[in-house]
Formats: sequence, C-alpha cells, structure tokens
Amino acid sequence: MVRQSLAAVIATVCLMVCCSGTWAQVAVEEPPAAMAAIPAVAAPAASPAHLAGTYDTGSTAWILVSAALVFFMMPGLALFYGGMVQAKNVLNMFLLVMVCIPIVAIEWVAYGYNMAFAVPSAIALDAGVGPDGKELPKHSYLGWDPGLVFMKSFAELGVDGQNAYERIVTTGDTVEAAPNGVPELLFAMYQMMFAIITPALIVGAVAERVKFSAWCLFTVLWATIVYNPVCHWVWNVNGWLFQKGVLDFAGGTVVHVLAGVSALALLLILPKRRGYPGAQFVPHSVGWTLIGAAMLMVGWFGFNAGSAIAVGKDFLPVAGGVAVLAFATTAIAGSAASGAWMFVEWLKVGKPTALGFASGMVAGLVAITPCAGHVSPLGALLIGLISGIVCFLAVQAKPMLGYDDSLDVVGVHGVGGALGALLVGLFCIRPVLGGTTQLWIQAQGLLWSGGYAFLCTLILGYLIDKTIGFTVSHQAQAEGLDYSEHGESAYHLT
Repeated sequence: MVRQSLAAVIATVCLMVCCSGTWAQVAVEEPPAAMAAIPAVAAPAASPAHLAGTYDTGSTAWILVSAALVFFMMPGLALFYGGMVQAKNVLNMFLLVMVCIPIVAIEWVAYGYNMAFAVPSAIALDAGVGPDGKELPKHSYLGWDPGLVFMKSFAELGVDGQNAYERIVTTGDTVEAAPNGVPELLFAMYQMMFAIITPALIVGAVAERVKFSAWCLFTVLWATIVYNPVCHWVWNVNGWLFQKGVLDFAGGTVVHVLAGVSALALLLILPKRRGYPGAQFVPHSVGWTLIGAAMLMVGWFGFNAGSAIAVGKDFLPVAGGVAVLAFATTAIAGSAASGAWMFVEWLKVGKPTALGFASGMVAGLVAITPCAGHVSPLGALLIGLISGIVCFLAVQAKPMLGYDDSLDVVGVHGVGGALGALLVGLFCIRPVLGGTTQLWIQAQGLLWSGGYAFLCTLILGYLIDKTIGFTVSHQAQAEGLDYSEHGESAYHLT
C-alpha cells in the first residue's frame, strides 16, 4: 500500500510539472501578426479631481479632520485657562470659554459666514485692470449674499440637480480661481471653528471678574462688529487687505492680534480684580494647564495645516505640499518657543517652571500661525526662538505697565500674533519672497486690523459696562464666580 501511494504521489507531481510547462509555453507564445499590427491606444489621462471640479477625497478628508482638531482646541483652551484661575472660579472659566460655541455657531450660520466670505460683496470698489489687461476683482470691505442668510443656498438644488451643499469651493487666487476639490459647506464649518475660538481667547484677560451675562452679549456683538469684517478684509479673496497682499496663513492677524488688542481695550476700561496683585492669584492646577496646552498643540496642527484650504491653484491639492510645510513649521516653532521661554525664565528666576514651559509653547504656536505655510523649517525655528523670548519679556513687563491681564492674553496672543504677522514679511518663501516691501505690507495689515478691533472693543466694552455692567461685585469675587454666577462648585471636598 505504501509503495502504491508513493507511486501515486510521484505520478501526480510529474503531471503537474508537465502541465505547468505547457501552460508556460502557451503564455509566452507570440501573438498573431494581425494582432501585432494593431497600434496600442494609450488610456486617456484623468484630470486631477480638484481641476475637474469634482471632489478631491484626500483634501476633503484632511479638512474634515482639521475642523475637528480646531474644535478640539475649545476644551483644551478651557483646561489651559481653567487651571490658571482660583479653584472657586474654575467652572465659570470653563463656561466662559465653552459658551462661545453655541453663541458664535448660531451667529455664523445666521449671517457670520455671509459677512465674512460672501462673494460678490455688498460694499466694494472697482479695482481696475491689471498689468496683463485683465479686470481685477473688486476690493470689498464686507460681504453679503441673501442666499447665505442662515446658509439657505446650501439646501437648494442646482440647475444640474446637484445638491448645493456639494458645490466645490475655489482657490485663494486674486484672479482665475479654480475649484480646489473641497465642498464649500465644509469650508464654512472649518471657518466657523476659527470664529468660535477667537472670542474665547479674549476671556482669559478678564477672568475671575467678568459677569457671565455681559460676556454672552459681548461675544455676539464682538463677533459681528469686529471679527466678521476683519476676517473679510484679510481672508476673503475680494477683501481689501487680501488684495493689498497681506499674508495671514492661519490667523495671526484675524485671530490672535484681534484677541490680543481687544483684551487690552477691555483691560483699560474694566476694574482690576479685588485684591490684585496678591498672593491668592496663583494657578489652582498647573497640571490642568499642561494638559490643556498639550490639547491645544494637537489641535493647532488642524488650525495651521488645515489652512492650506486657501492655497492658490498653483499649490494644489489642499492636502499637499503646503499642508505638509505648515504641519512641520507648526511643530518646530511650538517646540522651539517652549524651550526658549523655559531657558530665559531659568536664567531670570533661577528655576524653570511648568507654567512657563506651557506658556512658551502657546507663544510659539501663536507666532507661527500667520507664517505656517509661508516660511521654511529654518524660518520656523528662528520664529519660535524669537517668540519664546519676546513673549516672556512682554509678560514680565505687565507689572510695570500696571494692567491686570489675568492670564496673559495680551503678552502671549497679542504680542505673539503681532510678532508673527510681521516676521512672515521677512521669512516668507512662498507665494512671494520676504523683504522690506512685504514687511511694510504686513505692518499696514496689522495696524488697520488691530486699530479697528481696539477702537470697536473699547466702545463695546464701555457701553456694556455702563448699561448692564461688565464685571461682578467685590462680594461676588470673594465668594467665587462658580457659586455667585452659576450656583455650583467644582469641588466638594471633606
């Protein structure tokens, strides 16, 4: 039996070898002459999705993730600020940050996106004809499109039956803009995250004394009167500062400068905290602040690298080289600034602190924001080192200047944002090379945007303070805003 089985196996193997040789021979036989004479037809090259006006799924996926990352910064900011206030004010700090989500989201859907990004604009001036003989787009100061009120046009069907919420947004070119492969509704939601977090940054300056109802009113008015117009000026393709050539990749001017100068305006008209300066004003949980800083840095990659959504047609796709550059420069600058702040503080006070490390990281991220997709990795390293040192010195100057900036919004966001807005004029490598000309353009954008925000915030803050009151009483401050404003307590310890 064994011999018979072995013989059967050998026979089977031989048969397989013979068949495989036959199959191999058939596979390599020459085609008939008639077939060989037929010329090969090359397959038509498919147009890139973003040029064909269809979805670029990679870019769309990246902006979806980026929008979520920017939204993730809100609880990060609440933790970052919440850890730096007294324990009796921590819930109030959380709510002051997080209430910006519903207020600004409703405002943005109702009319905010319309004011900031509508094209054509309601208030515009003809820009004339360019050197190449082509008509330039109008210089606009405010957008308005009735179809974008409550985003109604995104619910309508187009002439070809396509859903309007699927329409593709175009590139950030002054002329000859092209589809970039990302739905406009996604772009609107991504920009909504920026609109939400900007007023939330301001609250750190007036923490531990601001009335919750006054803050809610201020937020909606500030977003309408300050944020939306400046966002239009700088980021709308028809915006007059955009047309002037002001570079702001991800919000150095639109977000951080506006927040910083607005915080300064409020500090000039509102009273200081009860008992300030005093020993009681120390962070109740630096650990929370460190966790918040880490969450902010993770979210900042969406904040900066996602802002490649506005690249010109020559730099597409959105999820391409410019996004990679912005990602890299964000990591480099934030890391360098945290080290620079820490070592300068070490030299000055003799010890490095965790709070200083976290503050330096945020300062570097703020400074690189307007520069992220415009500068080289080496430029990002220099910007990070400079911002860490300069923002540390700005915070140290606060006692000499005499204002009560609770959580150093002016020194970190105001100074860091202005520094980055200027340094991009020197270090940019795309779409133009840096130099004194671009530096002057950046300075003009900074002065106009910052001056407008300062003046409007000064008026808003004064009116609110003289009507419903902007700050709580000294008794409420002593009791703690968690209980006096919300009837709650963050901790129930025995």
